[in-house]
Amino acid sequence: MSHAGSHGLRHELGVWARSEGLSWIFIFKMLAAALTTLWLAMRLDMPQPSTAVMAVFIVMQPQSGQVIAKGLHRLLGTLIGLLAMLPLIALFNQEPVLFLGGMAVWVALCTAGAARYRDLRSYSCVLAGYTATLVSLTAIQHPETAFLQALWRVLEIGLGVLCCSVFSAAILPQTTGTAMRQAVARRFGDFAAVVVTHLPGGDRAAFEDAQARLAAHTVRLETLRSMSGYDDPQLNLRMGRLTRLNHDFMAMTSRFHALQQLLERLRGQGDSLALDAFAPCLDSLSALLAPWRQRNLDIPGAAELAAQLEDYRAQLMPLIRQARTALDALAPDSPLRLDFDTAAELLYRLADDLLDYAQTHAALAPTRHARERWSERFAPRANRLAVAAAALRMLLLSGLGSALWLQTAWPSGNMFLITAVIIGALCSASPNPARMALQMAGGTCLAALLGFVESFLVFPRISGFPMLALAVTPVFLFGLYLATRPGWAGYGLGLLILFGFGTIPANLSVHDPATLLNNYIALVLSQLLVAVVMACVLPPNRPWLWRHLERDLRRRVVHALRAPLKGLAAGFDSSTRDLLTQAHDLAAGHPAVQRDLLRWMTLVLEIGHAVIELRQEKARLPDESSYAEGTAWRRAFDALAAALVRLFANPTPAHLSQTLAQVELAIDAVRRTPEARAPHFASSPLRRLESYLHFIRTALLDPHSPLAERLPRPGAAHAA
Repeated sequence: MSHAGSHGLRHELGVWARSEGLSWIFIFKMLAAALTTLWLAMRLDMPQPSTAVMAVFIVMQPQSGQVIAKGLHRLLGTLIGLLAMLPLIALFNQEPVLFLGGMAVWVALCTAGAARYRDLRSYSCVLAGYTATLVSLTAIQHPETAFLQALWRVLEIGLGVLCCSVFSAAILPQTTGTAMRQAVARRFGDFAAVVVTHLPGGDRAAFEDAQARLAAHTVRLETLRSMSGYDDPQLNLRMGRLTRLNHDFMAMTSRFHALQQLLERLRGQGDSLALDAFAPCLDSLSALLAPWRQRNLDIPGAAELAAQLEDYRAQLMPLIRQARTALDALAPDSPLRLDFDTAAELLYRLADDLLDYAQTHAALAPTRHARERWSERFAPRANRLAVAAAALRMLLLSGLGSALWLQTAWPSGNMFLITAVIIGALCSASPNPARMALQMAGGTCLAALLGFVESFLVFPRISGFPMLALAVTPVFLFGLYLATRPGWAGYGLGLLILFGFGTIPANLSVHDPATLLNNYIALVLSQLLVAVVMACVLPPNRPWLWRHLERDLRRRVVHALRAPLKGLAAGFDSSTRDLLTQAHDLAAGHPAVQRDLLRWMTLVLEIGHAVIELRQEKARLPDESSYAEGTAWRRAFDALAAALVRLFANPTPAHLSQTLAQVELAIDAVRRTPEARAPHFASSPLRRLESYLHFIRTALLDPHSPLAERLPRPGAAHAA
């Protein structure tokens, strides 16, 4: 084989090892974890080894930190569910209606908690719900042994979690810490590429897609951060800095977005004089970031970048002043001057944000650093109606399953109800729970067919654990393979979880064909019930929730106007991006809806950050007569704030007209206020306030904003 051919083969093998090879490592690790769990459960005479094996498949994740985090929260949820169910069993073991009603309410409340928190607490809530069902329904038929059976369920689940965690962390581990480091290293290069590509203008749709990716990146990175400390002690010592780094990234992406949007509006208005004057400033930023695009940023590189940015910031103000001389011939109140000053203010603040990010990244090197003291946290946001709908679906699912069991006295009714609650709870976390439930129903049908073959044709002919392991290995391998394929993951999970639950023999094995057939029917019918309920009862991937998430996005501006300033910027950024990520996932397959939601996020980020900056400037004003309470510009600001609240709570043509009028009045009031300072944004607070007001005005008049598309364009004359 030629050298070129061998080099190409090595390259292809390397690509395979980094993609498909990792999947097969994960498959064989989880197979080993499941078989080890099964052997230990049988060796320790646990009553239901299938529960332990099912726990392995529920908590399995590609990265060890995710497995450990999910495992610990699974145990926490299991204990909470146990504590919740024991009183119900003690009080209502002779009253099945009251008992099942209380259980249904508990499962619904846990599902609501899972939809509300959207982090690791969410997983604990899911587990507290369906583990309570698993524990109680296996114990209610023999309440005198309820506590002992509940204790066995906890031990079986704990064994599955322990084995899965050990195999994930000890054998060729793929750590969450490593994934976190790689993500942090890549994202500044991605951001630099977006800046260099889109700062001169160009394809708006491509820029919006880039914005959506960056927004989703911050949410995913927060999830990685929350789990990386479980398998990487070094990152655990830097959690404060990693949180701050994510905040700094959100701040600089928001600032660049505002700058780019302003420049696009100026290009659309044909404002070439201001753009030509500002071009050297933009060129300087592009020249600074061009070497960093698509380049991994390690800690030494971050220190180098921070040094470059310090020099750049020192040179930026003289460059802005020199560029501004091209507008000296214009009148002092010329709109072109205000356009230039607003763009210059945004660019200068962007330089500050870039420097903060680079310094925080460089500060990850030492074990301890002053930047570790960071109290602000990522603030996910959930829609209240979506939370209530998730609880309602689970309440109906539990109620229907309970009613069917009570009315038919079906011997496998408990299996039917347990399976429906478990799969319903797992599907509730999916953006498309109906599709996930249908996929798991397909996997359940396959599990029933394979389980029937194993139970009646294989298990009676074998003896000993080695032969049992050999018999179940092909099914486990097939299910794990499906679970690693994104489009088939539901089928794989359904096959793995329900095959283990319905087919793996107990330590006291009983070959009862009628019961086994009943159980298989229960498994399949329960999945069909889950699919019907998830598809028919307020499914989340439908227009009703898109509209409510759009409203929640708009109300972030109201939050920016009214919430306390402490921690407001970080909370506003993270909640807005989290809402967009939810909406973007729920609207998958509807690009027009995704585009509309993205434009609302764009407008909300622009207006919200401008409002927060205005409030921060007001809070920092010196004690001088120009800034005193009761001045005309302060009253105009209060009127503008009220108008913005009305507009974003209810975006009507009348409210847009009123808001534009109030912006004009506020700008005029600021201009007419005398100030004993140089009239430049670096020295004059009122000039900075005027720049933010002008930015708000241009954002409201943006021809690409959702306001322009949905409402008449009153005040077009204000576009100056």
